Amino acid sequence: MNRRTALRNLVPTVLAAATALIYVSGNAYSASPGSVHANGPVLRAATALMTPDSGSVSAKVGSAVASATAEATGRGETAELASHALDALASNVRQLSHPDALRDAFESYFAFKSAHPDKVKKPYLYFVDYGLPNTTPRGYVFDMSALRVVDGPFMVANGRGSAPNAKGIPTRFSNAFGAATTSLGLYVAQELYSFTGHSGGTAYHSIGLRLNGVSGDFNDNARARGVVAHGAPYVTSSRAGRSEGCPAMSPDNAQQLLPKLANGGLVFLFAPDTNWMANDPWVTAS
Repeated sequence: MNRRTALRNLVPTVLAAATALIYVSGNAYSASPGSVHANGPVLRAATALMTPDSGSVSAKVGSAVASATAEATGRGETAELASHALDALASNVRQLSHPDALRDAFESYFAFKSAHPDKVKKPYLYFVDYGLPNTTPRGYVFDMSALRVVDGPFMVANGRGSAPNAKGIPTRFSNAFGAATTSLGLYVAQELYSFTGHSGGTAYHSIGLRLNGVSGDFNDNARARGVVAHGAPYVTSSRAGRSEGCPAMSPDNAQQLLPKLANGGLVFLFAPDTNWMANDPWVTAS
Protein backbone atom coordinates (compact mmCIF):
# COMPACT_ATOMS: atom_id res chain seq x y z
CA MET A 1 0.00 0.00 0.00
CA ASN A 2 1.48 3.39 -0.96
CA ARG A 3 1.57 6.44 1.29
CA ARG A 4 -1.28 8.20 -0.46
CA THR A 5 -3.61 5.22 -0.11
CA ALA A 6 -2.59 4.66 3.50
CA LEU A 7 -3.33 8.23 4.46
CA ARG A 8 -6.63 8.20 2.59
CA ASN A 9 -7.68 5.07 4.45
CA LEU A 10 -6.51 6.56 7.75
CA VAL A 11 -8.77 9.61 7.64
CA PRO A 12 -12.17 7.99 8.29
CA THR A 13 -10.65 5.72 10.94
CA VAL A 14 -9.11 8.62 12.84
CA LEU A 15 -12.22 10.77 12.53
CA ALA A 16 -14.38 7.94 13.86
CA ALA A 17 -11.98 7.42 16.74
CA ALA A 18 -11.97 11.12 17.52
CA THR A 19 -15.78 11.22 17.53
CA ALA A 20 -15.91 8.28 19.90
CA LEU A 21 -13.35 9.80 22.22
CA ILE A 22 -15.10 13.14 22.28
CA TYR A 23 -18.40 11.41 23.07
CA VAL A 24 -16.87 9.38 25.87
CA SER A 25 -15.05 12.40 27.24
CA GLY A 26 -18.33 14.32 27.34
CA ASN A 27 -19.83 11.58 29.49
CA ALA A 28 -16.72 11.50 31.65
CA TYR A 29 -16.98 15.21 32.38
CA SER A 30 -20.59 14.74 33.47
CA ALA A 31 -19.60 12.05 35.96
CA SER A 32 -19.23 12.79 39.65
CA PRO A 33 -15.89 14.28 40.76
CA GLY A 34 -14.93 11.04 42.45
CA SER A 35 -15.77 8.84 39.48
CA VAL A 36 -12.97 6.65 38.14
CA HIS A 37 -13.81 8.04 34.67
CA ALA A 38 -12.89 11.61 35.55
CA ASN A 39 -9.16 11.17 35.02
CA GLY A 40 -9.20 7.84 33.26
CA PRO A 41 -7.14 6.92 30.21
CA VAL A 42 -10.02 7.46 27.81
CA LEU A 43 -10.53 11.02 29.00
CA ARG A 44 -6.82 11.72 28.87
CA ALA A 45 -6.65 10.34 25.34
CA ALA A 46 -9.66 12.38 24.25
CA THR A 47 -8.23 15.52 25.81
CA ALA A 48 -4.87 14.92 24.12
CA LEU A 49 -6.56 14.43 20.77
CA MET A 50 -8.60 17.61 21.18
CA THR A 51 -5.61 19.67 22.41
CA PRO A 52 -2.49 17.80 21.25
CA ASP A 53 1.03 18.60 22.26
CA SER A 54 3.45 18.88 19.38
CA GLY A 55 5.20 15.65 20.31
CA SER A 56 2.16 13.54 21.15
CA VAL A 57 0.89 10.63 19.11
CA SER A 58 -2.37 12.49 18.59
CA ALA A 59 -0.47 15.45 17.15
CA LYS A 60 1.16 13.13 14.66
CA VAL A 61 -2.22 11.59 13.81
CA GLY A 62 -3.72 15.04 13.47
CA SER A 63 -0.88 16.02 11.17
CA ALA A 64 -1.48 12.91 9.07
CA VAL A 65 -5.19 13.75 8.83
CA ALA A 66 -4.40 17.32 7.79
CA SER A 67 -1.88 16.09 5.24
CA ALA A 68 -4.29 13.53 3.81
CA THR A 69 -7.07 16.12 3.61
CA ALA A 70 -4.82 18.61 1.82
CA GLU A 71 -3.59 15.90 -0.53
CA ALA A 72 -7.16 14.83 -1.33
CA THR A 73 -8.08 18.46 -2.03
CA GLY A 74 -5.06 18.78 -4.33
CA ARG A 75 -6.00 15.60 -6.20
CA GLY A 76 -9.53 16.87 -6.67
CA GLU A 77 -8.35 20.20 -8.04
CA THR A 78 -5.87 18.49 -10.36
CA ALA A 79 -8.54 16.16 -11.74
CA GLU A 80 -10.94 19.07 -12.23
CA LEU A 81 -8.37 21.17 -14.08
CA ALA A 82 -7.37 18.21 -16.24
CA SER A 83 -11.01 17.47 -17.05
CA HIS A 84 -11.54 21.08 -18.10
CA ALA A 85 -8.44 20.93 -20.31
CA LEU A 86 -9.66 17.69 -21.87
CA ASP A 87 -13.01 19.26 -22.69
CA ALA A 88 -11.28 22.16 -24.38
CA LEU A 89 -8.49 20.36 -26.22
CA ALA A 90 -9.35 16.71 -26.88
CA SER A 91 -11.32 17.42 -30.05
CA ASN A 92 -8.20 19.03 -31.56
CA VAL A 93 -6.08 15.92 -31.07
CA ARG A 94 -6.23 13.76 -34.16
CA GLN A 95 -5.22 10.33 -32.86
CA LEU A 96 -4.15 8.71 -29.59
CA SER A 97 -2.71 5.29 -28.80
CA HIS A 98 -4.57 5.00 -25.48
CA PRO A 99 -7.76 6.62 -24.12
CA ASP A 100 -5.90 7.90 -21.05
CA ALA A 101 -2.99 9.49 -22.91
CA LEU A 102 -4.18 13.09 -22.77
CA ARG A 103 -5.71 12.75 -19.32
CA ASP A 104 -2.41 11.42 -17.96
CA ALA A 105 -0.57 14.31 -19.59
CA PHE A 106 -2.89 16.99 -18.25
CA GLU A 107 -3.19 15.54 -14.75
CA SER A 108 0.59 15.22 -14.55
CA TYR A 109 0.97 18.82 -15.71
CA PHE A 110 -1.39 20.22 -13.09
CA ALA A 111 -0.14 17.92 -10.32
CA PHE A 112 3.45 19.05 -10.88
CA LYS A 113 2.44 22.69 -11.20
CA SER A 114 0.52 22.47 -7.92
CA ALA A 115 3.48 20.84 -6.15
CA HIS A 116 6.18 23.05 -7.73
CA PRO A 117 4.62 26.35 -8.86
CA ASP A 118 8.03 28.02 -8.82
CA LYS A 119 9.34 25.64 -11.49
CA VAL A 120 6.47 26.02 -13.98
CA LYS A 121 7.18 29.47 -15.35
CA LYS A 122 5.66 29.00 -18.80
CA PRO A 123 2.12 27.76 -19.60
CA TYR A 124 3.26 25.46 -22.41
CA LEU A 125 3.16 21.66 -22.53
CA TYR A 126 4.94 19.64 -25.23
CA PHE A 127 3.10 16.30 -25.51
CA VAL A 128 4.21 13.28 -27.55
CA ASP A 129 2.28 10.03 -27.90
CA TYR A 130 4.94 7.38 -28.51
CA GLY A 131 2.28 4.69 -28.74
CA LEU A 132 1.91 5.79 -32.37
CA PRO A 133 4.37 4.87 -35.14
CA ASN A 134 6.92 7.42 -36.29
CA THR A 135 5.12 7.71 -39.63
CA THR A 136 2.19 9.31 -37.76
CA PRO A 137 2.15 12.90 -36.49
CA ARG A 138 2.22 12.48 -32.71
CA GLY A 139 3.51 15.73 -31.19
CA TYR A 140 1.60 18.77 -29.89
CA VAL A 141 2.37 21.93 -27.98
CA PHE A 142 -0.52 23.15 -25.84
CA ASP A 143 -1.04 26.49 -24.14
CA MET A 144 -2.38 25.24 -20.81
CA SER A 145 -3.42 28.72 -19.71
CA ALA A 146 -5.45 29.68 -22.77
CA LEU A 147 -6.34 25.99 -23.39
CA ARG A 148 -5.47 26.07 -27.07
CA VAL A 149 -3.26 24.10 -29.42
CA VAL A 150 -0.17 26.12 -30.29
CA ASP A 151 0.95 23.57 -32.89
CA GLY A 152 0.28 19.98 -33.84
CA PRO A 153 0.07 17.30 -34.70
CA PHE A 154 3.63 17.18 -36.03
CA MET A 155 6.25 14.50 -36.48
CA VAL A 156 8.54 13.61 -33.57
CA ALA A 157 11.50 11.21 -33.49
CA ASN A 158 11.94 8.46 -30.92
CA GLY A 159 15.14 6.83 -29.68
CA ARG A 160 16.63 4.25 -32.01
CA GLY A 161 16.89 1.87 -29.06
CA SER A 162 13.11 2.07 -28.54
CA ALA A 163 11.87 0.72 -31.90
CA PRO A 164 13.13 -2.25 -33.94
CA ASN A 165 13.13 -0.30 -37.20
CA ALA A 166 12.70 3.19 -38.60
CA LYS A 167 8.95 2.77 -39.13
CA GLY A 168 7.95 0.87 -36.03
CA ILE A 169 6.12 1.77 -32.84
CA PRO A 170 8.46 2.29 -29.86
CA THR A 171 8.13 -0.54 -27.35
CA ARG A 172 11.31 -0.30 -25.25
CA PHE A 173 11.81 2.60 -22.88
CA SER A 174 14.79 3.08 -20.63
CA ASN A 175 16.54 5.63 -18.46
CA ALA A 176 19.89 3.87 -18.84
CA PHE A 177 23.07 5.47 -20.15
CA GLY A 178 24.05 4.34 -23.62
CA ALA A 179 20.64 2.81 -24.34
CA ALA A 180 19.67 5.39 -27.01
CA THR A 181 16.08 4.94 -25.85
CA THR A 182 13.19 7.28 -25.24
CA SER A 183 12.42 7.81 -21.55
CA LEU A 184 8.76 8.27 -20.64
CA GLY A 185 7.36 10.75 -18.18
CA LEU A 186 7.35 14.41 -17.24
CA TYR A 187 10.20 16.87 -17.85
CA VAL A 188 10.86 20.49 -17.00
CA ALA A 189 12.13 22.44 -20.01
CA GLN A 190 15.35 24.27 -19.17
CA GLU A 191 17.74 26.42 -21.19
CA LEU A 192 18.18 26.77 -24.94
CA TYR A 193 21.56 26.13 -26.54
CA SER A 194 23.19 25.60 -29.90
CA PHE A 195 22.75 21.93 -30.80
CA THR A 196 25.07 19.99 -33.10
CA GLY A 197 24.09 16.57 -34.37
CA HIS A 198 24.92 14.08 -37.12
CA SER A 199 22.67 12.56 -39.75
CA GLY A 200 23.92 10.31 -42.53
CA GLY A 201 27.48 11.06 -41.52
CA THR A 202 26.99 14.79 -41.93
CA ALA A 203 26.96 17.31 -39.10
CA TYR A 204 24.03 19.68 -38.74
CA HIS A 205 23.20 22.53 -36.39
CA SER A 206 19.91 23.45 -34.76
CA ILE A 207 18.39 24.95 -31.65
CA GLY A 208 18.39 22.64 -28.61
CA LEU A 209 16.42 22.60 -25.36
CA ARG A 210 17.79 20.86 -22.28
CA LEU A 211 15.36 18.74 -20.27
CA ASN A 212 15.24 17.82 -16.60
CA GLY A 213 13.39 14.55 -16.03
CA VAL A 214 11.16 14.66 -12.94
CA SER A 215 9.52 11.21 -13.15
CA GLY A 216 12.02 9.53 -10.86
CA ASP A 217 13.73 6.39 -12.13
CA PHE A 218 11.90 6.63 -15.44
CA ASN A 219 13.73 9.72 -16.72
CA ASP A 220 15.89 11.39 -14.06
CA ASN A 221 19.07 10.66 -16.05
CA ALA A 222 17.81 12.63 -19.05
CA ARG A 223 20.00 15.68 -18.70
CA ALA A 224 23.12 13.65 -17.93
CA ARG A 225 22.35 11.36 -20.89
CA GLY A 226 22.04 14.36 -23.21
CA VAL A 227 18.35 13.74 -23.92
CA VAL A 228 17.12 17.08 -25.27
CA ALA A 229 14.46 18.50 -27.55
CA HIS A 230 16.02 19.77 -30.79
CA GLY A 231 15.50 20.22 -34.49
CA ALA A 232 16.71 17.48 -36.84
CA PRO A 233 16.75 17.16 -40.65
CA TYR A 234 15.61 13.53 -40.39
CA VAL A 235 12.24 14.73 -39.07
CA THR A 236 10.05 15.85 -41.96
CA SER A 237 6.35 16.38 -42.61
CA SER A 238 5.95 12.74 -43.69
CA ARG A 239 8.17 10.74 -41.33
CA ALA A 240 10.50 10.94 -38.35
CA GLY A 241 13.83 9.17 -38.20
CA ARG A 242 15.33 7.86 -34.98
CA SER A 243 17.32 9.85 -32.46
CA GLU A 244 19.57 8.92 -29.54
CA GLY A 245 16.54 9.18 -27.27
CA CYS A 246 15.60 12.80 -27.94
CA PRO A 247 12.05 13.96 -28.79
CA ALA A 248 13.43 15.69 -31.90
CA MET A 249 11.20 17.65 -34.26
CA SER A 250 11.71 19.36 -37.62
CA PRO A 251 14.14 22.31 -37.64
CA ASP A 252 11.33 24.75 -38.46
CA ASN A 253 9.16 23.50 -35.60
CA ALA A 254 12.13 23.67 -33.25
CA GLN A 255 12.80 27.31 -34.08
CA GLN A 256 9.18 28.24 -33.47
CA LEU A 257 8.30 26.06 -30.47
CA LEU A 258 11.36 25.45 -28.30
CA PRO A 259 11.79 29.12 -27.26
CA LYS A 260 8.20 29.06 -25.97
CA LEU A 261 8.95 26.03 -23.79
CA ALA A 262 12.38 27.12 -22.56
CA ASN A 263 12.99 27.97 -18.91
CA GLY A 264 9.80 26.69 -17.35
CA GLY A 265 7.53 24.85 -19.77
CA LEU A 266 6.80 21.14 -19.35
CA VAL A 267 7.26 18.11 -21.62
CA PHE A 268 5.28 14.88 -21.31
CA LEU A 269 6.30 11.76 -23.23
CA PHE A 270 3.59 9.10 -23.23
CA ALA A 271 3.31 5.47 -24.32
CA PRO A 272 0.83 2.76 -23.27
CA ASP A 273 3.50 1.07 -21.15
CA THR A 274 1.72 -0.58 -18.20
CA ASN A 275 4.65 -0.46 -15.77
CA TRP A 276 5.29 3.22 -16.36
CA MET A 277 1.59 4.17 -16.27
CA ALA A 278 1.16 2.40 -12.93
CA ASN A 279 4.27 3.85 -11.30
CA ASP A 280 5.11 7.28 -12.68
CA PRO A 281 4.84 9.62 -9.67
CA TRP A 282 2.94 12.31 -11.60
CA VAL A 283 0.63 10.00 -13.54
CA THR A 284 -0.39 8.41 -10.23
CA ALA A 285 -0.50 11.65 -8.25
CA SER A 286 -4.09 12.55 -9.10
